[in-house]
Amino acid sequence: MLVAMRIAAMRESLERIGRFDPQRARERFLAAFEPALCRFIEADGVRVGFVLVRPQADHWLLDHLYVMPEQQGRGIGAQVLREIFTDADALRLPVRVGALRGSDSNRFYQRHGFMQVSESEWDIYYERQPMSPTSPTPPLTLS
Repeated sequence: MLVAMRIAAMRESLERIGRFDPQRARERFLAAFEPALCRFIEADGVRVGFVLVRPQADHWLLDHLYVMPEQQGRGIGAQVLREIFTDADALRLPVRVGALRGSDSNRFYQRHGFMQVSESEWDIYYERQPMSPTSPTPPLTLS
């Protein structure tokens, strides 16, 4: 089920850059997947995606955040990020994430306060610094 959700959520982005291969996507996901860290995302009692955060010594890695395409645009991913940010901010830890080059997820992460820190051939990497309780919430960027 998780592999199918990931493939469905990433298909359009992978097709856009000519890298859609369901078998490779399945193998890459299963090679590094840690079930104990995975949480389903539910909306109206239905599983609509999943999230996996890997705590590291000096940051949290948002390794997977997938919302099914037909459920996107409803604020579900934004709510998941708010919950992650609340917990990471309490620990004063930044959150890091990578997004496939050309994916709509790049704009999503930038709108939610992530700043680009590096890139590779296929991915762009972002980091969001922790907010203190007295820090104002950074403004959202609309695009």
